[in-house]
Amino acid sequence: MTHADEQKFLNELEKKLWTAADKLRSTLDAAQYKHAVLGIIFLKYVSDAFDTRRNELKAAFLNPSHEYFLNPDDFGGAESPEYADEVSIELEQRDYYQETNVFWVPQEARWQFLQANNKTVIGGELDVDGKRIRSVGMLIDNALEAIERDNPKLKGVLNKRYTQLQIDQAKLAELIDLVATIPFTGAGLNSKDILGHIYEYFLGQFALAEGKKGGQFYTPKSIVSLIVEMLEPFKGRVYDPAMGSGGFFVQSEKFIREHAGKVGDISIYGQEYNHTTWQLAAMNMAIRGLDFNFGKEPSSTYTNDQHPDLRADFVMANPPFNMKEWDAGVSDHDPRWQYGRPPSGNANFAWLQHMLWHLAPNGSLGLLLANGSMSSNTNNEGAIRKRLIEEDLVECMVALPSQLFTNTQIPACIWFLTKNKQARVSASGRPLRKRENEVLFIDARNLGYMKDRVLRDFTAADIARITDTFHAWQTVGLQDAGRETGDAIKPEAGSLTPEADEQEAGSLTPDAQALSVQLQASSTEAASSTQSASVQPQGASVYQDIPGFCKAVKLDEIHKHDYVLTPGRYVGAEEQEDDGEPFADKMARLTQQLGEQFAESARLEAEIKKNLAGLGYEC
Repeated sequence: MTHADEQKFLNELEKKLWTAADKLRSTLDAAQYKHAVLGIIFLKYVSDAFDTRRNELKAAFLNPSHEYFLNPDDFGGAESPEYADEVSIELEQRDYYQETNVFWVPQEARWQFLQANNKTVIGGELDVDGKRIRSVGMLIDNALEAIERDNPKLKGVLNKRYTQLQIDQAKLAELIDLVATIPFTGAGLNSKDILGHIYEYFLGQFALAEGKKGGQFYTPKSIVSLIVEMLEPFKGRVYDPAMGSGGFFVQSEKFIREHAGKVGDISIYGQEYNHTTWQLAAMNMAIRGLDFNFGKEPSSTYTNDQHPDLRADFVMANPPFNMKEWDAGVSDHDPRWQYGRPPSGNANFAWLQHMLWHLAPNGSLGLLLANGSMSSNTNNEGAIRKRLIEEDLVECMVALPSQLFTNTQIPACIWFLTKNKQARVSASGRPLRKRENEVLFIDARNLGYMKDRVLRDFTAADIARITDTFHAWQTVGLQDAGRETGDAIKPEAGSLTPEADEQEAGSLTPDAQALSVQLQASSTEAASSTQSASVQPQGASVYQDIPGFCKAVKLDEIHKHDYVLTPGRYVGAEEQEDDGEPFADKMARLTQQLGEQFAESARLEAEIKKNLAGLGYEC
């Protein structure tokens, strides 16, 4: 199956399921219904994963070359009751499942049990280990409690409130039957791929349904993709201090898989204040089989940092914009405020400095903030921004189009910061040049398309254009010969790492020579392992300033602009294509055309007055 086939299969499935699920919602609030639907999808996932492992074990028991082989001859033959009983006993051994990181699913939580009994408990009663189940809500809550009981890692993660939902029990039973239609496999995808996609799609749809509140747990997928593609979190520690439902982690996993990397090469750390959102994120990770550390409990990033000693290689976040009254219980002398005390009335620079505090020496971060953060001089914000610029921490600023978010119309931007602009090899294998005292500005306000009457979105081409521009600037440098920042190594087409012969090496700057040595060492190390993977380009594009879109700027120029970081101030206006018509001829033509339009306007006005007079109206 091709990628297009997979996408078509998933698109058709997601729309069908959402339409049906929305019909079942009845009068239930979207915020409540979200947890009802996503919790049942999670149940389906753990049960499917359990069944997949169960089928693997059945095959292993019958395979003479497998270490788990059960010889039928020892139990009276393959058709004997004794052999069937032995297989059944072995299939209930937890160690078989835990050794492959599959959640153990007790009998009362298995999907077949839920589907077989969801009608029985409507107006009836079911005895489960001495517990009387009298509703579909109780049946689901009991299943979730059993999973948490037998899987300590999920303790406190699952939302066990189905009994309290004000929803017709028959509709809840229908919801189970609807989720049951999600296929086990399809278009070359397995259950985890399918259910993970549906979970993510439903999160986005619920965010739209909830409007402003939806933005508290969901960042538009294209924005998440843009930040992930630019930072390339290929390996190391990935941290989101305002993680919502965990979208940045999900996209990081996709990025690694698409570039033939190993998901086990990243460690996931997150924090979230809202308890139910924290649960959504934990289920989002579990449904993809990702290990994660979200701290001991949901809590405020400011007053109860769950990862105080973490120094992350990649930090990505979309915190609430312009958050007020954030600092109750936070000391004015908090060590995180290295570049100035953030104002009480706006948390933008509190988020930014918190993330910098948790950033490793070679780390990079991407942070969504309101546009005001790029220019505001209110209450110490300008002084903090000046310090960040003078300390050479700002790497790239991206201005975004309006109408990208479900929860706010506030114009937004992305800050990209790094603690190391020296020449080195990135975690993804890119040869980074020396970028000291330089910032890249990208104005993406004119990109994207209106996906409906309210929301704008990026196309894959838009994301690629921004990302490629950033990576070309990082790795190749400028084409202006007069700029010292233009010194860079150009990888030849088809080569993974640039290798200069002795004559070429002699023409390189000291920084480029040092980078060349690093790259050759990195290349040698990579060649020793056939399993190594990277995102290095097969011949990198060369960066160039493009009026109206991007410009690489020295810190001296930013100083002249009073440390304002708005891209539009630096990139200038887009060049207009000359149509070749002389100015005098164009003005004569346009003036004649305007005169003709004035005449036509007068004619139409007279015609309208005449028609009105015929009806007895004068104007």
